[in-house]
Amino acid sequence: KLGRVFTGWVQRSFQSTQAATASQNTCAADDNKATSPVPKDCPVCSYNEWDPLEEVIVGRAENACVPPFSVEVKANTYEKYWGFYQKFGGQSFPKDHLKKAIAEIEEMCNILKGEGVIVKRPDPIDWSVKYKTPDFESTGMYAAMPRDILLVVGNEIIEAPMAWRARFFEYRAYRRLIKDYFNRGAKWTTAPKPTMADELYDQDYPICSVEDRHKLAAQGKFVTTEFEPCFDAADFIRAGKDIFVQRSQVTNYMGIEWMRRHLAPDYRVHIISFKDPNPMHIDATFNIIGPDLVLSNPDRPCHQIELFKKAGWTVIRPPVPLIPDDHPLWMSSKWLSMNVLMLDEKRVMVDANETSIQKMFENLGISTIKVNIRHANSLGGGFHCWTCDIRRRGTLQSYFD
Repeated sequence: KLGRVFTGWVQRSFQSTQAATASQNTCAADDNKATSPVPKDCPVCSYNEWDPLEEVIVGRAENACVPPFSVEVKANTYEKYWGFYQKFGGQSFPKDHLKKAIAEIEEMCNILKGEGVIVKRPDPIDWSVKYKTPDFESTGMYAAMPRDILLVVGNEIIEAPMAWRARFFEYRAYRRLIKDYFNRGAKWTTAPKPTMADELYDQDYPICSVEDRHKLAAQGKFVTTEFEPCFDAADFIRAGKDIFVQRSQVTNYMGIEWMRRHLAPDYRVHIISFKDPNPMHIDATFNIIGPDLVLSNPDRPCHQIELFKKAGWTVIRPPVPLIPDDHPLWMSSKWLSMNVLMLDEKRVMVDANETSIQKMFENLGISTIKVNIRHANSLGGGFHCWTCDIRRRGTLQSYFD
């Protein structure tokens, strides 16, 4: 009997070893397949805001909806539009306005293609669909501003976690594109998705006017708390090894620290701040347009500007925007005039209506590509916001050593 038991144990052990060996061989084959080297012609590669642009994602205005008027939306918008949000939250932006914005962005895409740039677009989605998580419910907003949700650092695409509940599922519009880039060799990272529970927001944020917000921002008080990491990608601006970020209404210190640890040691993340009553996205306040060249908003001076001057950078104060007071800007300021897209060091895409800033660029020896996106501006962004550069022809360099 003991002999039969021992024989059975040997057989079972042998069978188990055979199965394990077969499994290891299969896993090894799968590992070899999964870890194939990144191709040299990786479709994603961008280190700064000014190297020659080869491929870009341009957003869509189709089906864009007004976000519900929640506390984080109120803290990022101007009081003259609060009635608009209260009335139309969860519904479409004005149809006629959207139609004009869509046509403007289509023309912008055509002009980019004419300049030799490959243009990709996110998928159209019905943003009016209501969704619910264990912590909140909302409708969506749009896929108009890829710069808000996607940050390209080298050959890596980073999906931002976002801070508005209306933008929780915005990543869905870009997944087809990102999966294609990943399958062709790019790195793909999704930052920790916040729950967006009530604890992420100061529900009693004391704001009745822009003046209130200005005082709070000066004290370092924002509507987002440090409950969990959150950030919008548009609060970061790249200059090779150095990446600059602001703590804002949509980007908290936990989000910045996550990015700092994630990108170390190859990149250095620096916090800079501004005299800004509504800090949300850095690129209409501080827009780096070339090596050693930055546009700095004169209405929102940078507290750390000496850092750039000491490094030999030229700091340029763009002229006052020309956009009329009666033009609706539901989610932004007139300073979208400086929210430009560099096609390379000597070519810039700029608002066709902003003749003053066109002249400024021409005096710098930079030729202007004039495009009218005035109705698209109303949705909250200029050329930099409406795009995310996927590939620029250049290499990683340091501009501050």
